[in-house]
Amino acid sequence: MGSHNSLAGDPPVSLSHNTPRTVKRRRLRVLLLAEMANPNWISVPMVGWRHIEAVAQFADVHVATHYRNREDIERSTFPKSDVTFIGPTSIENFVWGVSKRIASNGAMNGITQTAMSVPCYYQFESETWARFLPELEAGSFDLVHRITPVSPGVPSFVAKRAADLAIPFVLGPVNGGVPWPKGFEQERKREGEWLGRLRGAYRLLPYYRSVREHASAILVGSAAAWREMPRVYDDKMFYLPENAIDDRQFSRTTDAYAARPLKVAFVGRMVACKGIEMLIKAAAPLLKAGRVVIDLIGDGPEKPMLLDLVQREGVMHAVRMDGWVPHHELQERLMQSAVLGFPSIREFGGGAVMEAMMLGLIPVVVGYGGPHEIVDASCGFRVPLGTREDVIAGLRDTLTKLVEMSGDELRKLGEAARARIGNEFSLPAKRDKTRAVYEWLVGIGEKPTHLRPPPEALELYKSSSFAGLF
Repeated sequence: MGSHNSLAGDPPVSLSHNTPRTVKRRRLRVLLLAEMANPNWISVPMVGWRHIEAVAQFADVHVATHYRNREDIERSTFPKSDVTFIGPTSIENFVWGVSKRIASNGAMNGITQTAMSVPCYYQFESETWARFLPELEAGSFDLVHRITPVSPGVPSFVAKRAADLAIPFVLGPVNGGVPWPKGFEQERKREGEWLGRLRGAYRLLPYYRSVREHASAILVGSAAAWREMPRVYDDKMFYLPENAIDDRQFSRTTDAYAARPLKVAFVGRMVACKGIEMLIKAAAPLLKAGRVVIDLIGDGPEKPMLLDLVQREGVMHAVRMDGWVPHHELQERLMQSAVLGFPSIREFGGGAVMEAMMLGLIPVVVGYGGPHEIVDASCGFRVPLGTREDVIAGLRDTLTKLVEMSGDELRKLGEAARARIGNEFSLPAKRDKTRAVYEWLVGIGEKPTHLRPPPEALELYKSSSFAGLF
C-alpha cells in the first residue's frame, strides 16, 4: 500500500488513448474515487469499501471519499495516510433538506435518492479534482478508478479530464436499470416509484455521454446494466458483479439440513419489491401442516401488512418476525436455517443472497435481476418470473420439493452454493478481475475478454414483457 505522496518521485507512465500503454512491472499506483465507502455500513458503502480493500491487495492506492465516512475509516486498520476526506460540500445541506421533505411525503425511493444526489456528487468530484490535480499532472498515479456511486445515472466529468492527461479512467462497477416487471404495478406504487418512468432522463445530465466516451474501461455490475449501456462501448465493457463476499468472514456453515420442519429464512428490507408477501402465501399450506417455518429477518414499511397477512393465514406460530439483526450477528441467525427464501422481483445486486449462500443456505430466488446471475441449477432454484400468481405457485412447488428432499441431498446443494460464491463472487475473485482490467490498461496484460455476463441473463432484458426504459 503506501501513501501517494511517496510516489511523486517515480517517472510518469506514458499513456494515451491512441498509443500503446506501457508501464514497468511494479505495484500500480491508483487513485480511487469512492464517495460512498464505509467498513461498518451496508449496501453501496460496503460495496465500495470491500472493492477498495480488494484493490489495495495488489496496488498502492489512495482513496478520496466523503467526510461522513471519516470516523469509521479512521477506526479501521486501513492506513490513514492513504485516505483523503472531502466535504461536507456547500450544496449538500440544501439538497438533503429538500430530500427529507420529499421523504416525509412517502415519495423517497432509490431513483429519487439518486436524482437528488447528483448535484452533491458533482461538487464532490470538483473538490476532489482540485485536490489531486497537481499529483495527477506529475504522474503520481497510473490510473483513476471511480468505484462509487454505483448508479449509472450519476455521471462523472473526471473521465474527460483524466483522458486529457493521458491517464486511464475506470468506471464502475455500475449497476441498476433493472426494469419493473409488468404485472407488479401495486408493488411499484407501494415503493413510491413516482420518478421511475422518468428514469431514462438521466441520459440528459451533463457528462452522461462524456464519461462513457472517455472512460478507458467500464465495469458493469449486472446483465441489466450491460443491456442498458449503448452498444458502441461494448469493446471496453467488463462484467464485474457489484457485490463480493469476504470469504475470510465466513468460516462456518449451517448444519440445519436435517432439521424438520424445514427452516427457511428471508433477510432484507421489508419493502414491496422484496416479494415477502408472495413467500408467505406460497408457504402457507406448508406452514399450517408443520412442514416449514419461516424466519423473516428485517424491518420496513411493509411489516404491518405482513403481520396482518400472517394472522389472516393463521400461521403466526410458524413465522418469526422480530425486526432487524445487527450485521455482526446476522450469520449466527441465518445458520439456524437451511434455505433462503428471497423472491425479490427487482434486485440489482443480491448481496444478501451471496452471504446466505456462503453460509451454505440453499437459495430460492425469482429468476430476475441480480439473483438470477448469482444462482444456478447446480446450487439452488430460480422461480420463473411471471404473474404474481405464477411466482407464488413456483415458490410453493419449490418449497414442497425441498421439504421432500433428504438432509444429505440438501447438504450437497448447500455445499454447492458455498462453492459457487467462493469461486465466482468472492473478494479474491473481484480482486483478480479488477487487476486484469488494470494491467490491460497499462500494457502489462492481455485484455480480459472472458469478463462478459451470462448470455441467458442478457436475454431476460430483450423481452417486451418488461417495462424498462432502454
